[in-house]
Amino acid sequence: MTTVLSVSGSPSASSRTARLLRHLDARLAAQGHEVIPLDIRTVPADALLGADFRHPAIVEATELFERADGVVIATPVYKAAYSGVLKALLDLLPQYALAGKTVLPLATGGTTAHVLAIDYALRPVLSSMGAAHIVQGWFTLDKDITAHDDGSVTVAPAAAEALTQVVDQFSAALGRTPLLAAAS
Repeated sequence: MTTVLSVSGSPSASSRTARLLRHLDARLAAQGHEVIPLDIRTVPADALLGADFRHPAIVEATELFERADGVVIATPVYKAAYSGVLKALLDLLPQYALAGKTVLPLATGGTTAHVLAIDYALRPVLSSMGAAHIVQGWFTLDKDITAHDDGSVTVAPAAAEALTQVVDQFSAALGRTPLLAAAS
């Protein structure tokens, strides 16, 4: 069984991004993966903004990245880039925290003008952190995600089909990616 760390980079407690990610987590779990959710918004702000590498929450997050075989990173797009809380956490991880890992980048946003944020803002950072394989990511428009009061979401059919394909490609890639020792 492979372990997938599912990281929500949304600062909002009622985030469509986080809800969509948890919806996709269920698919990964049904495919036999152990899925560990990490909502960066729950990491204390003083640890993130103060760059406190020794804070227990940062140490725990680092250990979760080390433990994972694959990582799904989902972020809302703000100002044509990934979220600030995601940036803050990525900055506190070891340089090669993604070494040997398969990564699936996902983004949500209000307009198709932000569709390239994955490729031009997020992918280079993931690559610089040593990801063994970054599978094709996916951008989902906010209007295609309907949040319900019970915390669940409904995804528009075309977006749901595309998300199913990228999640399944990620799942398949997990079985093919050799686990490399993290760079020291």
